[in-house]
Amino acid sequence: MKSEFTEFLPKARQEEIVIKQIVDEVLVYDCSRDKAHCLNPSAAAVWQRCDGQTTVSEIASSLATDGESVNESIVWLALAELHRSHLLEEPQDLPQAMLGMSRREAVRRIGLGAAIALPLVASITAPTPVQAGSCKHNNSTCSTNSECCSGVCNPGAPPKCLGG
Repeated sequence: MKSEFTEFLPKARQEEIVIKQIVDEVLVYDCSRDKAHCLNPSAAAVWQRCDGQTTVSEIASSLATDGESVNESIVWLALAELHRSHLLEEPQDLPQAMLGMSRREAVRRIGLGAAIALPLVASITAPTPVQAGSCKHNNSTCSTNSECCSGVCNPGAPPKCLGG
C-alpha cells in the first residue's frame, strides 16, 4: 500500500463481544448488534494481530510462513471486511484504501492463485429472544412443520407438533 498508510494502527474491538476459537476459525458475537461473525483463518489471523500498535506492513510480515511473504493487499482486504462487520475500533481517520478494497480488486492485485487464502468474514443476525422462542412445542396445534420447534407437524386430526 501507499506510504501514507504506514502509520495506520488497526485495533480489534474488545468491548461487548464474545470470542470463541474453533479449530482455525474464530467466532465473534457482537452483543451490541446481535450479530455473529465467523472469521476464516486468514481474517482471524489478521484480526488477532490488530492490537492498535502494529502497522499493516508489520501484520503482513508476521503472517509470512515458510519464507513466503504475504501481500499487504490481503491484510487491507481483511481490515475492510472487519471494518464492515464493526469488529475494529473506529479510528478518526480511516484510510480510504481500506474502505474501497473489494474482493475483486484484491484478486486482481494478488492473483487468482492466492484467492483461496483471501480473508472472509461471514455474518448472521442472531434472533431476538422473542424470535428464538416463537416455535410451538410438543403437542401444540400446528399447520406446517416450520411452526414446530422439532420441525415435525403431525398431520393427524387435529395436527400437533411431535417431539421437541
